[in-house]
Amino acid sequence: MGEVAGLPGDGADRTRTEQIESLRRRMSAVSSGVGTSASDPVRIPAERLLPVPGPLAALLPHGGLVRGTVVSLSGATSLLSGLLASVTATGGHAAVVGHRRLGLLAAAEMGARLPRLAVIADPGPDPIEVAAVLLDGMDMVVLDLEGIVVPPSRARVVAARVRNKGAVLVVTGGRWDGAHVGLEARVDGYRGLTGAGRERLCGTRLSVRAHGRAFAPRTVHVDVCVERDSVTWVPDTRPHNGVPDLEVVR
Repeated sequence: MGEVAGLPGDGADRTRTEQIESLRRRMSAVSSGVGTSASDPVRIPAERLLPVPGPLAALLPHGGLVRGTVVSLSGATSLLSGLLASVTATGGHAAVVGHRRLGLLAAAEMGARLPRLAVIADPGPDPIEVAAVLLDGMDMVVLDLEGIVVPPSRARVVAARVRNKGAVLVVTGGRWDGAHVGLEARVDGYRGLTGAGRERLCGTRLSVRAHGRAFAPRTVHVDVCVERDSVTWVPDTRPHNGVPDLEVVR
């Protein structure tokens, strides 16, 4: 057999199988808008990115969610509220399909613009189809799977529509194989105030982990802080031992 045309020069010691696999990874990365490695990223224009809360930008190779991709999200709902706030506060439009636990007040306190947020609490027997339709005209669509496992064949069809429409599909509460990025949020602790009339929660500590097709898993620690009239995300640089804690400010 002749040589495989168009393969990158990876060295004479690379086998044909390794070369083909390398080419496949590069083609997949280009089609999904994600770099092949942290040192060799595909450049993504700013208009093809959806913003995330500030401290989370370090998790993602391009500092935001790439349009045309599927994101799997699990864990603390503060993460979802923060994503919706970031997208709608910067002029984007989002829809939430079937997510019964989402608190609109929490999203609004984080800065979400509710007029730019559509909520379909009861999408009927086929929420995936409803989400697929909403991709036309929305920047982000959140789909709660309510525990179901999406067949790979259907996931590929919807992912192709996501790519074609240039939106971001965020899936929660089930299994969707083939997501471009996975985000997991875990509560590490809380910060509260005590004293006369001050017994209340004023902050949540989160560990947020990201992993993807073309970048190594990474984690950041953040404080989601309740201010007088807003909620902010700030980096948490203290040492972490993985044990949830409660800090009381007197």
